[in-house]
Amino acid sequence: MARTTIPLTDTKIKTAKPTDKEYTLQDGNGLYLLIKPTGSKIWRFNYYRPITKRRTLVSFGRYPAVSLADARQKRENAKELLAKGIDPQEHKQAEEQRLFEEKNNTFEKIASDWFKVKSKSNLQETTLKDIWRSLELHVFPTVGNTAITELKARHFITALEPLKAQGKLESVKRVAQRINEIMYYAVNVGFLDANPAAKITAAFENPVVKNLPALRPEQLPELMSALQGVNIERQTYCLLQWQLLTMTRPAEAAEVTWDEIDIDDKLWTIPASRMKMKREHMIPLSPQALTILEIMKPISGHREHVFPSMKSPYTKPMNSQTVNAAIKRVGFAGRLVAHGFRSIASTALNEKGFLPDVIEAALAHIDSNEVRRAYNRAIYLEQRREMMDWWGEFVEKAS
Repeated sequence: MARTTIPLTDTKIKTAKPTDKEYTLQDGNGLYLLIKPTGSKIWRFNYYRPITKRRTLVSFGRYPAVSLADARQKRENAKELLAKGIDPQEHKQAEEQRLFEEKNNTFEKIASDWFKVKSKSNLQETTLKDIWRSLELHVFPTVGNTAITELKARHFITALEPLKAQGKLESVKRVAQRINEIMYYAVNVGFLDANPAAKITAAFENPVVKNLPALRPEQLPELMSALQGVNIERQTYCLLQWQLLTMTRPAEAAEVTWDEIDIDDKLWTIPASRMKMKREHMIPLSPQALTILEIMKPISGHREHVFPSMKSPYTKPMNSQTVNAAIKRVGFAGRLVAHGFRSIASTALNEKGFLPDVIEAALAHIDSNEVRRAYNRAIYLEQRREMMDWWGEFVEKAS
């Protein structure tokens, strides 16, 4: 005849005293309370593993933190799992691991994992540094230590409010985009089911698009005269002239290497990895551009970069913002940025009557018409040689 177990009561549990040896108080259906000599009272549940059919047990916690009613509910939950062929002990371990990961997978940790992947893309080092710095300044102080699973849209909106208050709406847009990349990464690797930050940009007004400041071509002599009137390092002045003469973007100009230059063919070939549109770009070099290379050869001909950093380590190129600093130094802040050299050149060349397609090719612009772009692969190299020579003479006269 099967032994009948009388269910426990709170009174019986409270009055149970410790002895020299451990003993148990049975509640039935596998649940019992272990009384230790120290006085601790621990809930345990006995069961057979679904696959091996071996008897084992799982702890439900200590009494009175886990009450009799709580322990019985845990027993019912365990029995439901067993009915589905799930081992309660393995389920408990998996749940503890999940909670541990949730607690330790903070936004900053996930951002760090995402950034490692991002860093393997073809982005410039300066761009990557800017991305991480923006997170350190504007996001991590507010949500960096928060578990990724606890974050809501409001958390990110709060983090971006100071930027909005400063009127830096373009920065708000950029940082919000980076937040979304991180959160979608969290979704893709399985930490989230959905991205709560998907629509946070709707909480902020759109920034007003402003054209980068640039001079009219006829104002170029004013800038060149101002540059001559101050003490600027020769290498900086050469980089400024190089960027102006080649109509390139700041990073493209500053990071030029000697092996990209073909002096005999008077051609500079920028690899796709360094171009904004990830397409190789060839630039015919005017006599004025070749003169810059002649000046730099004794200074950097033994190094990788034409314009090496003037500070250790000398293996790196000059900072792409060096020219902007020089422009500000001579009093043109707010009137011109280095990127505006391209606008000056474009205006001058269009007004001279050069073909728009040739000018766009020189600026490494991609045709917005997809069909036209697919069939128009001409780079107009010979026409551009003539055009770049004219532009070189224009800059020389302005100087």
